[in-house]
Amino acid sequence: MSTKTSNRATWSWASSPLPYLLLMALGALLFVWWQQTRSVADPAARQVRGLRVAYTLEPFQPLPRSVALDAGKVALGERLFLDQRLSADDTVSCASCHDLAHGGVDNRHRSIGIHDRMGTINAPTVFNSGFNFVQFWDGRAPTLEAQIDGPVNNPLEMGSNWPQVLGKLQADADYRKQFSRLYADGLTVDNVKDAIATFERSLITPDSRFDRFLRGDNAAMDATEQRGFELFQSYGCSSCHQGINVGGNMYEKMGLMGDYFADRGGGAEADKGRYNVNHDDESMHEFKVPSLRNVALTAPYFHDGHAETLEQAVAIMARYQLGRSMPSDDMHAIVAFLHCLTGEQRGSVR
Repeated sequence: MSTKTSNRATWSWASSPLPYLLLMALGALLFVWWQQTRSVADPAARQVRGLRVAYTLEPFQPLPRSVALDAGKVALGERLFLDQRLSADDTVSCASCHDLAHGGVDNRHRSIGIHDRMGTINAPTVFNSGFNFVQFWDGRAPTLEAQIDGPVNNPLEMGSNWPQVLGKLQADADYRKQFSRLYADGLTVDNVKDAIATFERSLITPDSRFDRFLRGDNAAMDATEQRGFELFQSYGCSSCHQGINVGGNMYEKMGLMGDYFADRGGGAEADKGRYNVNHDDESMHEFKVPSLRNVALTAPYFHDGHAETLEQAVAIMARYQLGRSMPSDDMHAIVAFLHCLTGEQRGSVR
């Protein structure tokens, strides 16, 4: 009796494509689930009018809502910050150039000191200055305490000196009492600088719309502003302007992609930037990258005050730092984003 051999192949699970198709389908479902979960949990995956926005939040951090400082020293420092007796002729205070009602600046191209003498550089904002890695445009002061020596002794600013300032303050019985209560050695130059610097560290501006966005509030910035944030990164602005202060944490040369100073015309000692500090040719025209916090309030812009508006400042940065032209729609979106960096004055002390 013969046996017939069937031509039909015996089915087996291992030889079937079905398990691979099932695994692929399961992987696709898991990917969709992960994307949906991420769009809720991860601010960088938000949707703007149905379009995915390509940005990352990693280089940025929101400002704290409060800072841990001695409240007594903050109050004393504020009094000193507003005291015109720190100047030689009792006409100029720290607040003269760093007006707390106007973004911590004086909105001048150059600040005006005693006897109406014009300074050499645009005053940077004092708000959030405690988060800067150095002070002054050229970074010559490593701390806020060291920075205070500059304006007190500068003949174009306060035109005074510490013995003169100390003599005036020691003649004030209330000052002597305050310093004795807060400092073991009483009223000294170091303690004056410490009090002013402590006050300046209290000048934070938290809860900007950008801060709220960073904390997960999708509605804090509208579609145009979020697009501006995306462009701010895709153009490369965030390569210098990042961190908690959206700047203030590195040096950069003015005119990486073009000769800004030749095109602007004129020349000044202040234009040399960090070169004036270290006399290194590599540091010529190098400046501390400014913080963009509250930038909508601090015109005019750059160390020379050359840009009158944010639109002009963005155009100059695009040309000389990025080597690119920028369509007006992109510029307006970036400017809209920059307006989201205006915070609330002032944060609390704890």
